[in-house]
Amino acid sequence: MPGATAAVAATAPVTAATAPVTAATAASRGRPVPGPLLLGVRHHGPGSARAVLAALEAGRPKAVLVEGPPEADGLVALAAEEGMRPPVALLAHAVEDPGRAAFWPMAEFSPEWVAVRWALAHGAEVRFVDLPAAHTLAAGDGEASGPRVDPVAELAAAAGYDDAERWWEDVVELRGTADPFAPFEALAEAMGALREEHGHGGHARDLVREAHMRIRLRAARKEFGDDVAVVCGAWHVPALRRRTTLTADRALLKGLPKVRTALTWVPWTHRRLARHSGYGAGIDAPGWYAHLFTAADRPVVRWMTKVAGLLRDEDVPVSSAHVIEAVRLADTLAVLRGRPLPGLDETTDAVRAVMCDGSDVPLGLVRDRLVVGDVLGAVPDGAPAVPLQRDLERLQRSLRLKPEAHERELDLDLRKETDAARGRLLHRLRLLGVDWGLPVPGRASTGTFRESWRLYWQPELHVRVAEAGVWGTTVEAAATAKAEALAAAADDLAAVTALAEQCLLAGLTDALPAVLRALADRAALDADVAHLAQALPALARSLRYGDVRATDTTALGEVAAGLAERVCVGLPPACAGLDADAATEMRGRLDGVHAAIALLPARPPAAPERSAADGSTAAPPATTRPPATTQPPSPLPGPPPAPGLAERWGGALHRLATRDRVPGVLRGRAVRLLLDDGRLGEDEAARLMGLALSPGTAPADGAAWIEGFVGGGSGGGLLLVHDERLLGLVDAWLSAVPADAFTGVLPLLRRTFGAYEPGVRRALGELVARGPARGGAASPAVATPGFGAALDEERADAVLPLLQLILG
Repeated sequence: MPGATAAVAATAPVTAATAPVTAATAASRGRPVPGPLLLGVRHHGPGSARAVLAALEAGRPKAVLVEGPPEADGLVALAAEEGMRPPVALLAHAVEDPGRAAFWPMAEFSPEWVAVRWALAHGAEVRFVDLPAAHTLAAGDGEASGPRVDPVAELAAAAGYDDAERWWEDVVELRGTADPFAPFEALAEAMGALREEHGHGGHARDLVREAHMRIRLRAARKEFGDDVAVVCGAWHVPALRRRTTLTADRALLKGLPKVRTALTWVPWTHRRLARHSGYGAGIDAPGWYAHLFTAADRPVVRWMTKVAGLLRDEDVPVSSAHVIEAVRLADTLAVLRGRPLPGLDETTDAVRAVMCDGSDVPLGLVRDRLVVGDVLGAVPDGAPAVPLQRDLERLQRSLRLKPEAHERELDLDLRKETDAARGRLLHRLRLLGVDWGLPVPGRASTGTFRESWRLYWQPELHVRVAEAGVWGTTVEAAATAKAEALAAAADDLAAVTALAEQCLLAGLTDALPAVLRALADRAALDADVAHLAQALPALARSLRYGDVRATDTTALGEVAAGLAERVCVGLPPACAGLDADAATEMRGRLDGVHAAIALLPARPPAAPERSAADGSTAAPPATTRPPATTQPPSPLPGPPPAPGLAERWGGALHRLATRDRVPGVLRGRAVRLLLDDGRLGEDEAARLMGLALSPGTAPADGAAWIEGFVGGGSGGGLLLVHDERLLGLVDAWLSAVPADAFTGVLPLLRRTFGAYEPGVRRALGELVARGPARGGAASPAVATPGFGAALDEERADAVLPLLQLILG
């Protein structure tokens, strides 16, 4: 590539301080005359931004054309308003499909932003000249016709560099020149050589974009003459210099698909400018580049001072001597590596060696906080926005929930009005697909008075808000409309129950009737007991929300009670004959139903009494329980009262525990649940365990029973530690497993006992090594130290006053 090699040589500017020159001397300093001023840049390059500023100060054009969507011409004036703070981005989205969107990010060190701000400050016309967003969004990503050429990488390779970023820093970012136009001429020559060799570089759509740029440039020259500057990617400069006809350029644009679009400014972040964040903006270190652009002098010294301040805030001992030594080491490394000034590699190596004692752990903090950074931009209130976005901003201000570019945790006390409103807002946004906040696993206390959230605002959420705008103009109205639509379209019972739970969390009382109707319809038609069991826990949790959120859940309680009745009747037959995988899945649903029934009322809510003719409520029937202060009547002959829901569930568990056709993991789990609830005596539990672990039972079935009884992180290890009789049964069974079957049951046993806490495993090992009592009650001589033979009720009752004080 001899042409590109020669061009690369021209890109090595003279080392001198950058100094603006006057318009009178512009021609003598290398400005291409006649013709417009073509300033080819690298997007988000601080060196390019400084060079653009110097060239504009020297040339003083009357019009500045910037690479970007022309529909944004009406938004340019907002860049000069006080509320505008980069990084920001132009957001374009299709009006009929807001999810089809594109961003044009700009930081304070972006050449495009510098050009726009200069033009507004000096009264020059500003126009965007790239292909309209209407065509870009309609076409999607376009058609690639080969590997995409990276111009910077090609030039770096021609110059003998194996790192494109390092080459760019050496040639552009760390050097200055007395001639403000020379860098652009050198880059234009280099890009011309690359375009001659690679054509459109593997992306044919560039030819269409460049045709539109030429059309816009012709129009500007007709209005302002040659006193026009164009700020665009250096790759496009050779195409803008090419002589073509207007007819030929219009032919390239003919027939392009088009959609109706809307544009606005949105805040952006440094993290979104970095490649690893998912947006390929072309830079790995936006925080470092921002520092290079804003540091007027001694950038390395100022950078090391920033690093020292950050490390001190994190309690890492860093002194002024560390800063001085790190600067010296960075300068030395730059000399040894033949670089004009220390770059990011040199400063990073110096920080690691001097301030971090060779450790990459604090260095990771430096990269995250400074090299990348969490800077969040801002846009003025006058920027266009959908009504839903305006309502969200109003709620954010009133609830004092400020969007931030870094993650933070938020703890809410739902007894407080403001915190309850914050929780409702976050739940409504989640329902709309705007995941600004996510409940923290393990800390979010569903059904109690506390919630914990992890908040993280991302620029892409503006697109989600625009998408959600089709549901309504306010957050509450949009969430209500979407909930009703989801309820009408849902064909899965579990999905409807989860939606009901979301509506209660979000306080969407207007949506609940439609959701409950859909829930009742789905529950009535669904005959699969597994589906009913999967749906019941969400309903039971929802019934608890009325305690703090003051939500009327009467209708929901009726649906949940009916669902629970069907589960109690149908679950035992549904568990018969399941294979191992299905049994394991059903065990999780069994636990969920057990916990749900504990939350439901013992008896279903009574039906409303019939009203008398005068509108008063009729007297309750004779079977109604009398007040507690009255003496109950003598029992009368007749059928016994119907058992409550808890009793019916206990009966279902008894049937599961004693049926041979039910898999062992479910029989063992049913025995454990009955034992924990006090519905099964210890002697009966030991008898059932003895039957399950008898010699006539297959070893795999016995291991599955043990897993159901003491596995799954349910405190089964402590149960074995405290009841040596059960431990003796397990030990005797395990010792009797034949050698040829032991390998088959070992993974299951390891999964069961491996889930125990280390202290529990150690205690079990000591008991087994000592020899627990086998069958029968443990004698006092071998009882576990520190535990009595029976429950000490007097000591247990002593804790009640303390619990009353804590719980109020």
